[in-house]
Amino acid sequence: MEHIAAELFTDPGNNAVVRLPPRQFPGVLVQGDSLSVIRAEVAEIVEACDRGDLAEAHEVAALLLADLDGLLARYNTALEDHGIARPY
Repeated sequence: MEHIAAELFTDPGNNAVVRLPPRQFPGVLVQGDSLSVIRAEVAEIVEACDRGDLAEAHEVAALLLADLDGLLARYNTALEDHGIARPY
């Protein structure tokens, strides 16, 4: 294990915006349990599609999209608050 100094742009929690050296732009650190939930939601979408249950797939995908939109909004706000241009 290597110890490094990282820049923290948001309060820590289930996710945080951090910049690791030597990266130009920050990234999003997602806790393992939160990553597991995202993966489970994607698996649920795939399973619903396999069953032909597009209504359920759409419902789960819409919830996942809302969660990802919130995460992206947090990222965008952190960059704006620190005067960093978006990498996209």
